[in-house]
Amino acid sequence: MSNRGPSYGLTREVQNKIDKKYDPELEERLVEWIIAQCGPGVGQPEPGKTGLQNWLKDGCVLCELINSLYVSNKPIKTIKSSGMAFKQMEQISLFLQAAERYGVTKTDMFQTVDLFESKDLAAVQRTLMALGSLAVTKNDGCYKGDPNWFHKKAQENRRDFTEEQLTEGKNVIGLQMGTNKGASQAGMTGYGRPRQIINQ
Repeated sequence: MSNRGPSYGLTREVQNKIDKKYDPELEERLVEWIIAQCGPGVGQPEPGKTGLQNWLKDGCVLCELINSLYVSNKPIKTIKSSGMAFKQMEQISLFLQAAERYGVTKTDMFQTVDLFESKDLAAVQRTLMALGSLAVTKNDGCYKGDPNWFHKKAQENRRDFTEEQLTEGKNVIGLQMGTNKGASQAGMTGYGRPRQIINQ
């Protein structure tokens, strides 16, 4: 796990590509939000990828974050700081399960090793961004921080039409079906007739 040596060749190229996706400006915004959401008790990470990874690695800050998004009935009952690797990974996976129940889609989720072994911290950023967007969109009073930090997700805009409006709509020819304006068969000849060439 953490005693893995340096990568070479294609593995290094792939890792470099993944590392380029990491956004330091986004890191600042996410750290600011987590501290605003959970309170100053969670501490402050050192700037940079390694600092963020070490701060979130044991899973405690993440669990505090997801719990702070609920008024009551917190999803993670006990949050214990532990030095053992499997306990830290278990905390991270508890956060991921709770985030999925909160509404974060599977495609926005990171894998436990992405954070624990620092494989793909850009994926960790994506998950936190998706969680923040959901919290802003739900607007249930649990979100703390600047609402402009995250995009609001699109919500359903249901429309109810009367029967009269629906039947009126059937009389309109949509432009996707073509148009009948200016259509005329004037000057058309029947199919298959040869051109009439008359010598005069």
